[in-house]
Amino acid sequence: MKKSTNIKIFESKKIRSVWNDKEEKWYFSIVDIVAVLTDQANFSLARNYWKVLKHRLLKEGSQLVTNCNQLKIQASDGKFYNTDVADLQTVFRLIQSIPSPKAEPFKLWLAKVGAERIDEIEDPEIGIERLMETYLRKGYSKEWVNQRLKSIEVRKELTNEWENRGVKKGEEFAILTDEITEAWSEFTTKQYRNFKGLKKQNLRDNMTNLELVLNMLAEATTTEISKEKQPKNFSENRKIARQGGAIAGNTRKAIERKTGKKIVSSLNVKHLQISNES
Repeated sequence: MKKSTNIKIFESKKIRSVWNDKEEKWYFSIVDIVAVLTDQANFSLARNYWKVLKHRLLKEGSQLVTNCNQLKIQASDGKFYNTDVADLQTVFRLIQSIPSPKAEPFKLWLAKVGAERIDEIEDPEIGIERLMETYLRKGYSKEWVNQRLKSIEVRKELTNEWENRGVKKGEEFAILTDEITEAWSEFTTKQYRNFKGLKKQNLRDNMTNLELVLNMLAEATTTEISKEKQPKNFSENRKIARQGGAIAGNTRKAIERKTGKKIVSSLNVKHLQISNES
């Protein structure tokens, strides 16, 4: 059963969700939904609200709780935990159990989210266009967005290759990404983020065009070396990650020698947007 995790935004609040390819449906984090409908800013309060509501529904003999599932979803600390989730139909029933002025707009939002995902499956180009529109609305240049979309394609090919080689998602993916990043930029991922003044923001969303290009070169090269060498264990994958990153690192150094300018930059999304506007 193939699943992909995502975060949806409703009125600036995050709703963690998981798409099930086999069933072709979204599963949404119930605690996140409760937080929205009850205006709970604190996760613990939303979790307690759901705990009390779940107990009451079970006592009343409601099937709603029975229809809920548990899936591993990433939390704010970056780790994955078993989380109560529900599909759209169950979420609509849950909304009826929580008095809230946000119920109706939230229903409309859920229906829209579900319809958009189905559209994207039938025509993947729609998803790409929506992503491009999102970046453009944030103030990025069209040239940067084209690079960013290409970087997503390159990254996906790399992670597919890692999965084929038995690399585990999560910690092992992060370690290999760190190896690649440090080999080409001389920064670990954490150091790179700190250099750009980032906290939880996506590092690639804060890269300049040239940074994106070199990062893509590092990841694409790693993919090609892996396909050729066919690593058998994590240690071999780690060695290849360093090799792929080093090739892009040599390219970075050659460009810096010719231009006399450093490529790895402290510029982040704010600076990129200002540059686009000027």
